[in-house]
Amino acid sequence: MQSLNDIKSVLNESVTVDALKSFIVTCESDERAGVRKLIDTAKKRIDSIEKELARLKEMRKFENENRQFGLLCGIDEVGRGPLAGPVYAAAVILPEDVDILYINDSKKLSEKKREELYSEIMEKAVAVGIGHASEKRIDEINILQATFEAMTMAVSELSVNPGALLIDAVHIPQLEEYKQISIIKGDAKSASIAAASIIAKVTRDRVMKKYAEEYPEYGFDSNKGYGSKEHIDAIKKYGPCPIHRRSFIGNFI
Repeated sequence: MQSLNDIKSVLNESVTVDALKSFIVTCESDERAGVRKLIDTAKKRIDSIEKELARLKEMRKFENENRQFGLLCGIDEVGRGPLAGPVYAAAVILPEDVDILYINDSKKLSEKKREELYSEIMEKAVAVGIGHASEKRIDEINILQATFEAMTMAVSELSVNPGALLIDAVHIPQLEEYKQISIIKGDAKSASIAAASIIAKVTRDRVMKKYAEEYPEYGFDSNKGYGSKEHIDAIKKYGPCPIHRRSFIGNFI
């Protein structure tokens, strides 16, 4: 007879619905109280996964409605609001039948979960492109136009050509050759856009953490360039550093 620890290890290794159901069948004749609790845990995990799969099905609604265009590319940006640092955009093409559990608008995820999903998206995606525009470029042409440039760069970095673009809320003038489908709050409604939001967010956060080592006074590792009180106080005390957006900080210097 297997020990409870061995059975628990099997449960922990069972990450799919089929594996969990198999675990329950294997253990259902074991009357030990500890095993019955593990079976209950397995049933709860099945329920949780099935609810998540139902949510993901809804997240693929726009993808499923537009399959006639071929490969669909989700696009999103991160960093339009910060006082410092670049704006980043990502373009992601996911396979039709892929399930990436817990994919969502990057703002709704913890940093740990974003990092986990970043790795899974990069592994499973058909193609990923990343673009950015520097703080200097933002000051030159304004944040909206810089965001369009970052998005255009992201699409240009794809290894395959998409048939249509799913975009969070905007229309990109530089990409008129593509069919563009603008979705309000798309990062919470489209799996492809959500994937792009995660890739862009993780990429930009990593860049800002490196800047934090170069300019430690401003706390970029925690605020990522956004206008927290501590960040604004640091600007007033030390003045701007090279990556501050001059067009954003006029009220503080």
